Amino acid sequence: MEISSKHVGIQRCPAYDRRVIKEQAATIAAALGFRLAPASRVLLKPNLVSGRGHNGLACTHPEFVAAVAEWCLDCGARVAIGDSPAFGRAPSVMRACGIAQSLKGLPVELIHFGPARQVRLACGERLTLAAEALDCDILVNLPKFKAHSQTLITLAVKNYFGTVKGFGKALLHQKLGEDEQAFCRMLVDLLAVLPGGISLIDGVQAMHRKGPMNGEMFPLGMVAGSVNPVALDTAMLLMLGMKPEQSMIWRETERQKLAGARPEELLFPLLQPLDIAANGFVLPSALKPIPFRPLQVFNSMVKRVRLLLHS
Repeated sequence: MEISSKHVGIQRCPAYDRRVIKEQAATIAAALGFRLAPASRVLLKPNLVSGRGHNGLACTHPEFVAAVAEWCLDCGARVAIGDSPAFGRAPSVMRACGIAQSLKGLPVELIHFGPARQVRLACGERLTLAAEALDCDILVNLPKFKAHSQTLITLAVKNYFGTVKGFGKALLHQKLGEDEQAFCRMLVDLLAVLPGGISLIDGVQAMHRKGPMNGEMFPLGMVAGSVNPVALDTAMLLMLGMKPEQSMIWRETERQKLAGARPEELLFPLLQPLDIAANGFVLPSALKPIPFRPLQVFNSMVKRVRLLLHS
């Protein structure tokens, strides 16, 4: 994807009303000058961390996914929805968290990433990525606005990590996690090998205090989007009143001098970040190490295999 735009569209959205979210997605896209061509192959990539063991806040909300799917269909696109969850197969996670039910009756395909291809990033790392993510015409990124126990916060850039196949994500945590900059460079360099599209972030009910699972609901009440995930993340950090350098992922985007990393360069055709009331959003007080413990990796592998066998 091309990292060049500095425009970020922000809209208030107090509730998960499908009609309203669909209209806001269209409004944001128009403000950004983004259009979906008829018959284009679109992959929606929500955050599907797991269908179990959390209070429903960890995944992109079902009505949010359905609203964006309807908008894409109205544009004449062919829509598939998929991810590579930490645990379980994507269709099973979508059933468990309610996304499949919200999509019922829509002509969309729910997929678990299957074929994979190796790609080499600018940092030198070889990653095994889902072919579905590489081969779509338009990649629509649907992250959840969440605190994160390892990276402080997870927004648009981090959500693309889900295009890495299956257990490969845990192995990358283990391989690169001791070097924070190396891990974040891998996340940022991943953007260059993926198709372009748009990121629309689910910030209606955000997760704070803990994350990416088991956090608490924060009524942020907004939807935001950009064709540049770096610009979108920078705007979201400003919305929280953070110094961008508090985010290790942002520090890497700034180190690479990517468009959208510098707050003063951002353009807001709709609302400004500080128009959204984010006072009271609490970030994790202490971060956990990025690399997983060996026993944690082993248990994660066993849990993943069990879920795959029963899904």
